[in-house]
Amino acid sequence: MSTTVALNIILAIVAIIALVFVVWWKRSPLTLKQLFLWSCNYMIARLIWRTRIIGQLPVQAGHGAVIVANHRSSVDPAFIQTCIRRVVYWMVAREYCQAPYIGALLRALQVIPVGRGGIDTAATKRAIRLAQAGGIVGMFPEGRINRTDQLLLPGRPGAALVALRARVPIIPVFIFDAPYNGTALGPLFMRSKVRVKIGRPMDLSSYFGREREPGVLLEITKRAMHEMAVLAGKPGFEPQMAGARWMPRQNATLGGGHASSNGDATANHRQPSKLI
Repeated sequence: MSTTVALNIILAIVAIIALVFVVWWKRSPLTLKQLFLWSCNYMIARLIWRTRIIGQLPVQAGHGAVIVANHRSSVDPAFIQTCIRRVVYWMVAREYCQAPYIGALLRALQVIPVGRGGIDTAATKRAIRLAQAGGIVGMFPEGRINRTDQLLLPGRPGAALVALRARVPIIPVFIFDAPYNGTALGPLFMRSKVRVKIGRPMDLSSYFGREREPGVLLEITKRAMHEMAVLAGKPGFEPQMAGARWMPRQNATLGGGHASSNGDATANHRQPSKLI
């Protein structure tokens, strides 16, 4: 085979790949930049972390939902993102969004910046609006990375509030064997064998309009965390709720062992109905 023929074959293959990518992009709800980042994330998750999805994310186009998951790594959203080619609006601690380099990446991914402690009304309102408009909001009810031997840390009711106000289901997810070394980007250099198990959507229609009733948000949060425990193979696990004045340590840094994604935009509140 001559050099010219070989070169033409290579150029034809490249052109076909480019054409397939363009067609794929045109059919995707993602922007070109988002699709590029999604593709990079998919390759990293599959090749480095060998991510395997168990089940399907049952959300149709144009329908909103709130995903809740356990939190063992700074890159937990990356695993879940491999199973859906839509933007998932993850609630991420504000200091990450303001950090050099990683902040630009997070902004491109359209995360929702949220304060680690106290009431973040603006973030909560944005999450509700996005879910109402058919978007998918991702939250970690534990509120920080779990570095203990407990299956789940005590939960906070932010996800329940967003789901009820937006009138969308909660989808429980459990992530197994997520890599983490205490730094935000450390998992990129760690091999693992991650499994993501997706549960069935929780129908909350019987709770709609009742978010102001005492105990409703806690009841839903416990249900969601119990469903996560069932996915983990621990149906006997009894979820605990965080105290009303819970707040992460004030000296948390980007390289520390705390969550990069705040699972509760409404931590520390006693009367969630007054947030919005």
